[in-house]
Amino acid sequence: MPLPDPSLEPAIRDPKKLRNTAFVLVGIIFLGGWLVLKAYDNWSLQQAPDERPAIIYRITPERDLRMLRQDGKIVNLVDLRGNVVAMNVTSLRDPQAAELSMGVMKRLAEARAGSKDFNLITLIVDPLPSDQLLKSLEENATANAIKLPQWWLGSNEPKTLHKFIKNELKATLYPNELKGKWEYDSAIILIDKNGHIRRAVVPQKKGGPPYIATFDFEQAAGWDAKGAKTGTSNTNVAELEILLGKTIDKLLAEPYRP
Repeated sequence: MPLPDPSLEPAIRDPKKLRNTAFVLVGIIFLGGWLVLKAYDNWSLQQAPDERPAIIYRITPERDLRMLRQDGKIVNLVDLRGNVVAMNVTSLRDPQAAELSMGVMKRLAEARAGSKDFNLITLIVDPLPSDQLLKSLEENATANAIKLPQWWLGSNEPKTLHKFIKNELKATLYPNELKGKWEYDSAIILIDKNGHIRRAVVPQKKGGPPYIATFDFEQAAGWDAKGAKTGTSNTNVAELEILLGKTIDKLLAEPYRP
């Protein structure tokens, strides 16, 4: 059995130094943990969904819509740059598809009557003879309390108007007559101050990409008819109208960039 090396001395432990070392190690652990949590918080903020209304398309002045308005004036959509615009489509002969959206438009007009940077526009898809169009617009505006300067009721030559609705407003349906009845997309379209078509962004509770919501009240009514739940005491139609109002508020808060 080998003998111990006489040049080696047993280590003498200093309790004070051991405590200091322990404190340093604990401090490093806490600092490291805090840095990890801080880094995670920053990452989480970067990964959080952007809930600003989604930009779908921009209507340029070159592809603008000119229309005859209920007061007989020829006006352009671009005239409302700097304002948020809620727009929908209806038919004088077949208004059933737009019944829900027209109800929402009327409530918007009433609730935001004092807002100078918010307008509404309703477009008529029916192909009417030019000598009858103005009278029809006047009568329909009166019947539906569509009042200037806040709410425009307008129309144009059918081919031009229908092409604009499909290509520029990004409607899901090209206005067309089927079996003697006009079919069209009755969803409400929001246009921001700078001419962009905007839609609501709804984060998903279970994760995944957010849902880009159109303001299609007919679709929401279909969900209600099927018994789809919203997670609140409101119907899908009511929840969509609330979402529309919140989206308009966000757009009104955004700057106009001429």
